[in-house]
Amino acid sequence: MPRTRSLAWTELKIGLVSLFALVMAVVLVFMLSSTGGFFWQQYTLRAVFADVAGLSTGSPVRLAGVGVGSVAGVTFAGDQVEVIMQVNRNAQARITSESVASLGSVSLLGEAAVDITAASAGTPIPEGGVVPSGEAVGSIASVATQATLGLESMTELLEAVQSGQGTVGRLLTDDALYEELSRFIAAAEEVTLRMGEGDGTLGRLINDPAAAEALEGSLENLEAVTARIRSGEGGLGRLLADDGFGEAVTATTTNLSEITGRLNRGEGTAGRLMTDDALYERLNSMIERLDAVSTALAEGQGTAGRLLNDQALYENMNGAVSEVRSLVQDIRADPRRYLNVRISLF
Repeated sequence: MPRTRSLAWTELKIGLVSLFALVMAVVLVFMLSSTGGFFWQQYTLRAVFADVAGLSTGSPVRLAGVGVGSVAGVTFAGDQVEVIMQVNRNAQARITSESVASLGSVSLLGEAAVDITAASAGTPIPEGGVVPSGEAVGSIASVATQATLGLESMTELLEAVQSGQGTVGRLLTDDALYEELSRFIAAAEEVTLRMGEGDGTLGRLINDPAAAEALEGSLENLEAVTARIRSGEGGLGRLLADDGFGEAVTATTTNLSEITGRLNRGEGTAGRLMTDDALYERLNSMIERLDAVSTALAEGQGTAGRLLNDQALYENMNGAVSEVRSLVQDIRADPRRYLNVRISLF
């Protein structure tokens, strides 16, 4: 009987050790495979996506690229998909209202994952809270979206070109524009050919060494003239280099400024004319009177007006002047005839 009890106790100890080893193995496997820790070290978060792109239960959850949990469930919420995540509580301070949950992948062709951006500035999301979802910058989905938009733009551009819109479209579809471009190219080829043969001024300059030498000589002469001007030679050089000329210009400018100031202050005749209203009114009145006199003369009013406009009066005066001139000539020729003075005494 004692032998039986000893065997039972030995079997019980072996069973307990085996059970303990099995539990330790399970815990070890769990610790090696799980990134979220034990269940009492985790809390639940949710995120809503329009498309989870193959995300399933057990997919990793990463915070700034570091594994902090796993997906506990994927369910529909209306037309969208709700993802339930189990996340290590050590990351709770970095998952806040400023964080964004997006879909990523473990590798380029690997399983899907949930990527959460770290944002310590916001308010930590509590147990069961919803992490705002968005699209990760540089993700495969973002690249695919950008590629799709680029293809759509290229398609629109090709359609516009095919319909003849824009310069390239008109060039491909408008025969008249194509012919004009062909004529332009032909004309450019002809000009180039003529230049190569030495025709024209530019052609001679390119092919004729004498023309090139003449141009080089002209440039050398221009250089020499410029150097002489800089050194103060000649009239223009002295004008640019002489300090006295600059002083004279400064003095002239000063005088002009002084004269302008005097005019603005009303000094002198011109200044009074510019600033004195009474003088202006007198000049204006005199001009009006001169205008009235000119109008009267033009209309033939008065003696001077009649003299300017009456042809008969002009001829009478011209005749009288002629007669007076003839009388003066006769008196000069025979003064005794007209100047006969007699003196009688008592």
